[in-house]
Amino acid sequence: MIRLKRAYEEASPRDGLRILVERLWPRGVRKETLAIDLWLKDLAPTTELRKWFNHDVEKWTEFQKRYRAELKKKADLLALLKQRTSEGTVTFVYAAKDDVHNSAQVLRETLEQM
Repeated sequence: MIRLKRAYEEASPRDGLRILVERLWPRGVRKETLAIDLWLKDLAPTTELRKWFNHDVEKWTEFQKRYRAELKKKADLLALLKQRTSEGTVTFVYAAKDDVHNSAQVLRETLEQM
């Protein structure tokens, strides 16, 4: 089971393995507060893609397409992550304000389709 949670929400024991799936550390959040177990910068969208998207909902469809293309190049890392998600609850921690249009959603969908 893969859950999604904003970095600004309180950590919970129900989160299971907490993985930060952002390239940048969330602003204003202390490491102790975030309580992550793993930080997967390499699976986050590239800086270029992140800046291009800029959380513009009109670019959402194209962002998903481009991000999935980036993820295909990281098949080994995705396979390892898929294995971890099958071992118990995993929570992807993300910083975006939009709960629907963010890279954590795309990453979870990609893993669920594997």
